[in-house]
Amino acid sequence: MTSQPSTPRRRTVLGGAGAVAAVATGMNTAPAAAAAPAAGGVLGDKGTPSVTYRRKRLLIDGEPVLVLAGEIHYFRLKRSDWQSRLDLAKEAGLNTIATYIPWMWHETSGGSIDVTGRTREERDLGAFLDLCLDNGFHVIARPGPFTMAELKGEGIPARVREEHPEIVAKGWDGQKDTAQTVDYLAPAYLKEVRRWYDAVIPVIAKRKHRKGRPGVIACQLDNEIGMLNWVSNHPSLSDGALKDFNAWLDETYGGKLSDRYPFADAPAGERDKAIRAPKDAYSPALMHDLGKFMRGRFARYVRALRKSAEGNGLTGVPFLINIHGTSDGGARKFPIGISQLMETWSGEPGVFSGSDFYLGGLTVKNVTDLYLINAFTESVQDGDQPLSALEFDAGHADYGDNLDNQEDAESGDLKTRLCLAQGVKMINYYLFSGGFNPKLDKPAGDGNDRIGITGERHGFSAPVDPEGRKNLSYEPLKETVHAVNGLAGALAGMVPTYDDVALGFVPDHYLTEYHPPERESADAILADIEEIRGFGPRGALSRAMLLGGFRYRALDVQSAELDPDRTPVLALATGENLATGVQRKLVRYLKAGGKLLLSGKLPVADMAGRKSTELADALGLKAGKTMTDADRFWLSATSHGWAAPRAEVRIAKAQLCTPSRGETVLKELSTGKGCGFDIPVGKGRAVVVTTDYRCDLDFWMSALKALGASPTLTHSPTDPGLFLLTTRDADGGRLLHALNVTSGLDQVFTVSEKGRALFGGEKLRIPGRSGAMLPLDLEAGGGRIAYATAEITGIRKGEVTFRAVGGGESVVAVEGGARCEGAKSSREGGRTVLRVRRPEFTVRLG
Repeated sequence: MTSQPSTPRRRTVLGGAGAVAAVATGMNTAPAAAAAPAAGGVLGDKGTPSVTYRRKRLLIDGEPVLVLAGEIHYFRLKRSDWQSRLDLAKEAGLNTIATYIPWMWHETSGGSIDVTGRTREERDLGAFLDLCLDNGFHVIARPGPFTMAELKGEGIPARVREEHPEIVAKGWDGQKDTAQTVDYLAPAYLKEVRRWYDAVIPVIAKRKHRKGRPGVIACQLDNEIGMLNWVSNHPSLSDGALKDFNAWLDETYGGKLSDRYPFADAPAGERDKAIRAPKDAYSPALMHDLGKFMRGRFARYVRALRKSAEGNGLTGVPFLINIHGTSDGGARKFPIGISQLMETWSGEPGVFSGSDFYLGGLTVKNVTDLYLINAFTESVQDGDQPLSALEFDAGHADYGDNLDNQEDAESGDLKTRLCLAQGVKMINYYLFSGGFNPKLDKPAGDGNDRIGITGERHGFSAPVDPEGRKNLSYEPLKETVHAVNGLAGALAGMVPTYDDVALGFVPDHYLTEYHPPERESADAILADIEEIRGFGPRGALSRAMLLGGFRYRALDVQSAELDPDRTPVLALATGENLATGVQRKLVRYLKAGGKLLLSGKLPVADMAGRKSTELADALGLKAGKTMTDADRFWLSATSHGWAAPRAEVRIAKAQLCTPSRGETVLKELSTGKGCGFDIPVGKGRAVVVTTDYRCDLDFWMSALKALGASPTLTHSPTDPGLFLLTTRDADGGRLLHALNVTSGLDQVFTVSEKGRALFGGEKLRIPGRSGAMLPLDLEAGGGRIAYATAEITGIRKGEVTFRAVGGGESVVAVEGGARCEGAKSSREGGRTVLRVRRPEFTVRLG
């Protein structure tokens, strides 16, 4: 694969330090009202806002900002190399440096903690932070205690587990924990963590942001909390954890606990044994309850870390929670991390979450994965908390340094643009610079005696390689960052706009990280919800909504009130298992006038596997057998009613249902029985699709149209792979975010909003594997840009610079007067319309 974009795209480079300053101040175009302190924000030492957030915007000194960071591991570099890596970050246009601060690196072989460099100069944490600040960078500090980052023991000193073996508990059925997970609330572990925080946090706190100068603007508490427990299916079943869990069970279920568990009235020791080695009959309930309990336990752990950090002087900046979960180039499992950790930030002032994603290339196959990472995360935040990406894969993906993997140069740009279109305000490009794993102070005899597990070199595929050379992804990243810098001020103050359609998110569908192994009942629920949940069967529902033109948000249907006035149409992917409480919500929603698009099997049981048919009963549907295309049986579906005419469609699975009313719109061919229905319910209506129908845009758009939903923003016919999103500031100024994820195919189209032509009816051209952010009624440079088919690259008083998108002629319409050298100028209804045929140009206003 080439390291350069397939279609040349020239960008105006604002200059290293200048770009940093521009983004740091936000070049704000948002109103002053957006800068008011958040009710749940954090305050500086004197009670004035330092770094906070409000209405999905990140604020520094009261001004909206867009943080573009690069991760540099000072501990993997010689001190003499620190400056050269910062120079490269500056050249790339970044405004912030993020870094892990590994406990295992700073703890010496004698057990003391060195953060001043007395034992090795590279341990002088304050010196590295000061160097970042002196170079004009803000800092995101990531002091663990867990840091992962391919460090041995995940960054925890080996001594901690050796001296306190009780913090590593056995798991299901007494199995040994090969992942060496830790009980986060074990007293011995918390005591060790406080010792670490007492040493490291004062160094960070001394350099926290203060008005008018760079500083530490955020601190991540731990890293990927609960990930090891999840991937190893190893809950921390320590004696202390089980004592807490038993108390939680008693408090949650009271006298009804014996209806759920046969061990409810047994002595403590027997209850512990029954939990550690559960019987098949109650294993689904235990899987669900243990997941819910651990949510609260993780939240208690984070509160303990925060208390220790604040007690060491770190106030006035937000704390961050990193969510884990992508794998195999996708994010189907990512919501497990959201489900695990949502209580660590939900309802917690001064804390917000960030995603951790490694998707590789971005195509029609996985573009919805990234969209839903942001959408599902946002659905469990409050109205103020902003989105962030704390680990945004920045390299070319040759993670093994084996020349067996290399992602295209355009994907980083597309992923950045999609995140910005969804309102992400902080991006940390991980890893920006590679380095070297230093030797341990004391040889461990573990094969290489280094702190990391990747050999001597680390970060092979980062934009800057371990030796400090520009790697394949450096120039593409630099190009992207400088493009974003041109609009950073506008983006910092904007939030996404949506159509009146939401995709339902059920956090409890992802409580599967602790499943008792080889229990048939638990395995059955896993098989059901892992196949169906969230993204829709085969991802067809969520992908069709995005590529079909819907700017949809996600809605946590467990916590949110389902109001037809606020959410006229709700799409939901589910399986046979759905909590009774959620089913009742959906029934009330439908009866009150809500419109529901249900994709997947009809729910007939709760999350513990017990019969629950309230939604099915309200729909008047009786679930029958589920057919598959196994054993050379070519399962197919036919269309009827509004779904017709349509050719027969091969399907892999269909749950056959019998309706008592409404219209059958899909039928399984061989039996003639229904697997798609349009049903009136009270004042509302439901379209129920109980087969894994393919991503046929016309079918899914017809289904949503039947429910009264149509995209507000439409574009003339194009090939699939193009989609449009919008962000808006408080003055009504907007950016149209157009993304074309197809390869080698330029998309040429016009855009309309509620039938009214935008951009003066001009055609837009977006080259394959690229995107553009185009202004609509945007205040910039002291004037208002009515529209432009070119992308803004810089805003200064009295002038705006642009780059052409897709070649050909660019059209810029300005309210009032404007001029541009070499442009054809005309007046149309009080606007100056400029037509320019240059790749880069400047429009002077007034």
